[in-house]
Amino acid sequence: MTSEERQTEIEHLLRELAPQVLGPLARRHKDFAAAEDAVQEALIAAATRWPDEGVPTNPQGWLYRVAWRRLTDDLRGEIARRRREGAVASLLPPDEAFAPPPDAEIGAAEDDTLLLLFMCCHPALTQPSAIALTLRAVGGLTTAEIARAFLVPETTMGQRISRAKQTIKASGLSFEMPSVGERIERLAAVLHVLYLVFNEGYTSSAGDALHRVDLSNEAIRLTRAVHQQLPDDAEVTGLLALMLLTDARREARTDRHGRLIPLDEQDRGRWDRDMIAEGVALVSKALPSGLVGPYQLQAAIAALHDEAQHADETDWPQIRALYGVLRHISNNPMVDLNHAIAGAMVDGPAFGLEELDVLAADRRIRGHYRLDAVRAHLLEKAGDDEGAVRYFLTAAGRTASGPERDYLNAKAARIRARIAG
Repeated sequence: MTSEERQTEIEHLLRELAPQVLGPLARRHKDFAAAEDAVQEALIAAATRWPDEGVPTNPQGWLYRVAWRRLTDDLRGEIARRRREGAVASLLPPDEAFAPPPDAEIGAAEDDTLLLLFMCCHPALTQPSAIALTLRAVGGLTTAEIARAFLVPETTMGQRISRAKQTIKASGLSFEMPSVGERIERLAAVLHVLYLVFNEGYTSSAGDALHRVDLSNEAIRLTRAVHQQLPDDAEVTGLLALMLLTDARREARTDRHGRLIPLDEQDRGRWDRDMIAEGVALVSKALPSGLVGPYQLQAAIAALHDEAQHADETDWPQIRALYGVLRHISNNPMVDLNHAIAGAMVDGPAFGLEELDVLAADRRIRGHYRLDAVRAHLLEKAGDDEGAVRYFLTAAGRTASGPERDYLNAKAARIRARIAG
């Protein structure tokens, strides 16, 4: 194994272990913000030492012990600053607290990761802050990745996460699984978190790989856990269906060199038919059950794509109709962009370009590479090769994803070659 492969393997392990360490640490220490800071320092220490020293026999216990010592060091410092020597004996943890947590504590009846998920989405926090904090504490995303997901500057997102942690600390939230009623109240934020984590895993916003399978798999795992607790909630079912129907195409999205393959050019024989069957069954169960929400609608759209045996058999009129409904219940420029694409597939590229002109005035998506990429595709279909090249190159310059940038540059190069020839 090369050093880069070992580093990547360790990064994946740390992302998996982070919420499993944070859960028992926060439960024992009763201070989420301090525990999260301590875990972050333990992760940094592990990322620095493990590539050279090797992964410990009990990596979870190693992280727990390092994080707990950071907490107790801070406690000693606070006690010293306040000159409360008499309280040391009662405040410091017993010696056994420094040992790795026992299996019974780690494998408690309630998944600590799921517990963290609902705790971070407490109503004391605004929904954007809850989502951002959970993406960091549970999803393992960096502040920069979260900022890209929200289309805001990294400094803004860092401040949002910091405020969220301070709010949790000031509120004195108890570290326990909320009741069924409380879980339902927090569900919108929880589902949004899982949706964003999955999206970052399915199409990484930055880096040399198109996928971050660890993130998409974790999002699916957590969504299954939520679905087990709330099996009759149609939106939970819809989100799980959406993830499965989307992830089923993952193997066909890249060639053996890691180059991106667009949906209409994929080998559909490589799609995971078992995953598609499960997703279709879930969305078929969810849609008739009551009020239709955005995740059910997106799952229905994904099912239409997956059930088409060939790209030219895709039911674009039905997809456009579903995006039309989705536009009415969500205020999301990416939904508008997808509606424009579907409209172009039904009524031609000129129709789609008109919708893009309207959408370009929305500051939330203005300057986003996807807007330029879609415009480039539609201009190519409309016969404007020069315009297509210009916007493909603009889009390539605006994305931080290596595979997407390579694909967009390659599209521009092929059109230029066609013009020259």
